[in-house]
Amino acid sequence: MLAIRADIIDIYSRKANGRYGLSSVSQLQHALQAATMAEAEGEPPSLIVAALLHDIGHMIHHLGEDAALQGVDDVHEERAAAWLAAYFGPEVTEPIRLHVPAKRYLCATEPGYFSTLAEDSVRSLALQGGPMNLEEVAAFEARPHHEAAVRLRRLDDRAKDPGVSTPSFERFLPYLDALLSRPRAA
Repeated sequence: MLAIRADIIDIYSRKANGRYGLSSVSQLQHALQAATMAEAEGEPPSLIVAALLHDIGHMIHHLGEDAALQGVDDVHEERAAAWLAAYFGPEVTEPIRLHVPAKRYLCATEPGYFSTLAEDSVRSLALQGGPMNLEEVAAFEARPHHEAAVRLRRLDDRAKDPGVSTPSFERFLPYLDALLSRPRAA
């Protein structure tokens, strides 16, 4: 468990300083804002950790900083969930895996949601399949953790303010440590 903890810290210290899409915040600022809001809103530790790590998939591939600009869906949500699944349970990994489908879901089910998306989110939405159809909506709603994924998506959408001050990454390590120490189902 210490190895994955060290790997996560290393990734966020070395690779999270790049710009987060077209926003004026870095990947690190984005992650810290999302985790800070989750904590302030009384979310459970699993969603606080999911908020902190939800975009780690952007930092563990070799497609460059903004694959979407090149017309490539980096499937960061799948990469992140798969990579983290050996160390965290589904209460952390499934909201991460589903935060992109949650965007597609909200575009299909919530009038006006699409108009709130940042330019880079609109671009990536097209690569990710666009708004869900009725069958996809029903399938999404039937998935465990879909509600947590929608809450994570809303945190993700709001975590792009360059004027927000957050605690350091280390502030969230106790949440990470507590969830890493839980035994995984076989």
